[in-house]
Amino acid sequence: MGQTKQSGIMRVPMSVFWAAFFVKQALGDYGMAHFSDQGKGKGKDYCIFYNPQWARLPQDLIKASRLQIYDLTGSVLCSASDVPEGGFPNSIPMVLRGNCTFYEKVRLAQINGARGILIVSKDRLTPPAGNRSQYEEIDIPVALLSYADMLDISKTFDKGREVAMYAPSEPVLDYNMVIIFLMAVGTVAVGGHWAGSRDIKKRYMKHKRDDSTEKQDEETVDVTPIMICVFVVMCCTMLVLLYFFYDHLVYVIIGTFCLASSVSLYSCLWPFVRRLPFGKCRIPENNLPYCHKRPQVRMLLLTVFCVGVSATWCVFRNEDQWAWVLQDALGIAFCLSMLKTIRLPTFKACTLLLVVLFVYDVFFVFITPLLTKSGESIMVEVAAGPINSSTHEKLPMVLKVPRLNSSPLALCDRPFSLLGFGDILVPGLLVAYCHRFDILMQTSRIYFVACTIGYGIGLLITFVALALMEMGQPALLYLVPCTLLTSLAVALWRKELPLFWTGSGFVPPPIVMAPINCTQTAGPSTKDEPLTNPEPQSPDATHQSEDPLPLPPLDEQVAQPEDKATKSE
Repeated sequence: MGQTKQSGIMRVPMSVFWAAFFVKQALGDYGMAHFSDQGKGKGKDYCIFYNPQWARLPQDLIKASRLQIYDLTGSVLCSASDVPEGGFPNSIPMVLRGNCTFYEKVRLAQINGARGILIVSKDRLTPPAGNRSQYEEIDIPVALLSYADMLDISKTFDKGREVAMYAPSEPVLDYNMVIIFLMAVGTVAVGGHWAGSRDIKKRYMKHKRDDSTEKQDEETVDVTPIMICVFVVMCCTMLVLLYFFYDHLVYVIIGTFCLASSVSLYSCLWPFVRRLPFGKCRIPENNLPYCHKRPQVRMLLLTVFCVGVSATWCVFRNEDQWAWVLQDALGIAFCLSMLKTIRLPTFKACTLLLVVLFVYDVFFVFITPLLTKSGESIMVEVAAGPINSSTHEKLPMVLKVPRLNSSPLALCDRPFSLLGFGDILVPGLLVAYCHRFDILMQTSRIYFVACTIGYGIGLLITFVALALMEMGQPALLYLVPCTLLTSLAVALWRKELPLFWTGSGFVPPPIVMAPINCTQTAGPSTKDEPLTNPEPQSPDATHQSEDPLPLPPLDEQVAQPEDKATKSE
């Protein structure tokens, strides 16, 4: 679902919670190390992770000092014997991480004339921390550089390389937020409208099975409270398993997404394809699996297309330049298909699902950093992919759009903005319920429009929180209150809360049949004068002259015409 970092304990006051968060955030910042050959202007930027409490870096590359690199990557610089003769005057040593604390390395470098230090790490980049007295003693910048970048630097530049370290400011908001907003709100609106209209049509209209055109009615699943509890337990279990066994389970998730997205894409495109006037001919008789019923040619072509799109994404999923377009298209199709299939029967069920997942999202984002050794949120680690993952694979269950700004920090921070499918599906189920209720109560779609607007406002609040806190956010923290409270307010305003809460509006009102007066004729008649051309009365007519009998349930009402038609045939 949503993403974020940092922490707090539920028993601790909120002020302590936020104070702990900002202290944690201040321990490390991303920066850039601009390498170039001596005397040459062109160079290349590499990501570094530094602690501003040791020493701050300038924001502009022009203001940064270009210093000579002293390559000491064969040493860890933990003792005086590791210091070369003459020290590091007016240069920045590049050493390996390990065997001693950051403070010991920095102190040796500083007392030997270094103007800074780059520590090469084979593990994930963590803040080079120390205590307060150590921060006061050291006045040179300390930064961590990845081992892979160190190897690239050795291949790209000569031995007389120079480096300038700086920390550019990053724009608070990026234009890709507009794209994510339009995709999310559009998916919720279209999916909720489609699901509601389809459900009403299935309830109140007679569908004839037409084998010649292969019209298929997909079954819907009504969600019960037990199913909600089981679903949340499964989400928690899967999230924890992914956190501990990410490198193994990530391929299971990728394979599941490929299968589910191809089926969902077919489900979304088939209503449009079957309107086409061509491709209705069937394939010849055969014994092939899934083809023995002789499906139409256009069905096979659509199946091949959907599987091809999913397979193309699977093969090129790590191509950051364009693969995200396919992932978003498949993800939107998956969300639309799920919104059509899963149905919440009452507002009570909607409230239960949204509140439980609200707690789930907040717990795994804000509370789990206190329970993990790294101090990172389980939700963030799983959604964005662990930095120390050997596979470097990412979970596909998110909409992703690359950042559109030109900040150099795009090399460091994750280059994509993400929005989880859960942040679309969970509120989308409530929007679909509101649309069904609108149609049945003939309310001019006021519930549907209000809930969709509430979702959009909640997403905007998420973006504002993202900008203010400069961190990922659990979107359900804002989406759930905005959608639930908006729907509840409309129901209270229209005085329809009992019907809206229990879903009673989905039961059609009883149809009262007027009694038939069988003795009424065009002219006067008496007991002795029989009617002209009297019509025989059936037993049903006798019953109709009395009080109407209660109608059978809706499903039986819809089924009766088909039964009679069958008998007449």
